[in-house]
Amino acid sequence: MPGKPGGGRPSPGLTAPPGAEPSVPPDADGAALPELPDYAERVLDVADLIPAGRVLTYGDIAEWLEEGGPRQVGRVMALYGGAVCWWRVVRADGVPLPGKEREALAHYHAEGTPLRAASAASGTPGHVPRIDMRRARWDGERG
Repeated sequence: MPGKPGGGRPSPGLTAPPGAEPSVPPDADGAALPELPDYAERVLDVADLIPAGRVLTYGDIAEWLEEGGPRQVGRVMALYGGAVCWWRVVRADGVPLPGKEREALAHYHAEGTPLRAASAASGTPGHVPRIDMRRARWDGERG
């Protein structure tokens, strides 16, 4: 995979914990935006690199960063992933994010992400198509 990305992303919509001093200046509305934790910033930077129609797993991102694991990446995506193309960071089994299946599938169809037909045997609620991980997983190469 290519070199480690660098960032500098604001954290829109986030507020500092009670009693915490914001670490960045206020936005245009005067609300202070806290600085993202370093690990979260790096996870989101990798997510930003994933091309349309391709995906990486939570574990792929942890491996890329050589830090944390799938659960840590998943936690970052749950807290801060709305700032990036969250649907491109997926479970290793290719099942779309529970509760966001329709939204994710709309993105997959629009981007041409390879999908596998759903079946009753797949175990996915409502027989939601899965991502074809063999074809959709990004190798980290640009272009």
